[in-house]
Order: sequence, then structure tokens, then C-alpha cells
Amino acid sequence: MSATKAAIIAKTITFVQETLANAEGGHDWFHIERVYKNSLLIAKEETVDEFVVSLGALLHDIADSKFHNGDEKIGPKVARNFLESIAVAEDVITHVENIITNISFKGGNFDQQFTSPELDVIQDADRLDAIGAIGIARCFNYGGFKNRKLHDPSIEPNLNMTKEEYKKSTTPTINHFYEKLLLLKDKMNTNTGKKIAEQRHAYMEQFLAQFFAEWNGEV
Repeated sequence: MSATKAAIIAKTITFVQETLANAEGGHDWFHIERVYKNSLLIAKEETVDEFVVSLGALLHDIADSKFHNGDEKIGPKVARNFLESIAVAEDVITHVENIITNISFKGGNFDQQFTSPELDVIQDADRLDAIGAIGIARCFNYGGFKNRKLHDPSIEPNLNMTKEEYKKSTTPTINHFYEKLLLLKDKMNTNTGKKIAEQRHAYMEQFLAQFFAEWNGEV
């Protein structure tokens, strides 16, 4: 990678760190850093533009709609304004915008409007951070942030939510495992992502078995 591109990535890292300095713990700089590192790991086995992967990973949650009244346009806009300010090429900016717009799960009933090998890599890295040990920690951290119940046996998971219903859902945190996290293993795009997801998925299943055993007074 050229010195110019390396400098742009360095500026982007600083921008993201400063922008997300007070972000919720599951969507802070450390989440971005993990997705960035896993994106580069997955990219080693794929034919992609590493520069686009780097910028897309670093900016994918720069203004998550969950924390901006559901506004899905603010993330791409913030990313564009920043990248234009450091003179990034228009084709790269457009690609990054498309990645940010199309990366999210959104209830699983969302027709992705854009595809690229770079998006596949970043999407896998982002989904990997939603499962396994860190995924469990992030899930309960966000549930606490939103003051949600841990679990309520009377509230069944809803596997057929529309995108809008998913965005507005206030169901207990445990339901989120069934409404999203346990579904991600089968939605991975790359071979590397699929391999890592298998292990993390199994860990979540073990956690849930222990959780319900404790909940029901069986252990």
C-alpha cells in the first residue's frame, strides 16, 4: 500500500477514535478496531481492494442509525464529508458509502441493494463481532444501555420482523440471540468468515444452554 493511502488510513483511525470517544461500549472504537483487524484477516484469502476494505471497516459504524433516531443516511454522509476533506477519490468514497448503507442485518428481511467483495469481507468481520464471547458481551451491554429485561419467558422471539419492526424492537436481550445472533453463522459470505463463525456460534449455544439451566434452577 502506498504511503499516501497509509496516511489516509492513519487520519481515518484518528477521526474515528475522536468521533466515537463517548460511544456505547458495544459500538465504540474498540468494536471498530476489531472489525478492522478481522477485515484485514479475512481479506488475505479474498481478491479485494485492501484500501477500500480498510476505509469501509473503519467507517462502517461512524454514525450508527441506532444512536441517531433511526436515520440511515447520517453514517454515509459523515463518512463522505470526512473522506472529501482529506481528498479521497470519488469512486472510493462512493464504494465506502455503499458499504455503510448495506452492511447492517436490519432484521434479516432486508434486500441488500449493493454487493462487492469488499462489502462481503467487512460484513463478515462485523457479524463475527456480534457472535461468540464478545458478541454475548456486546449484546448484554446494549440491552443494559437500552434498559431492557435480560429474559422474559412470556415474550417469544419474533423471527419475521420487518426492517422497521426490528429497528423499533424493545424485546428482552435473550430474544436477540434468536432474532439475529444465531442466524448469522449461515449468512457469512467468505470461507474464512464461515470457519470462524462455526466456533463462535457453538460457544453461544453453550452459553444459552447454561443460561436457561440456571434460569430454570437446574444447576
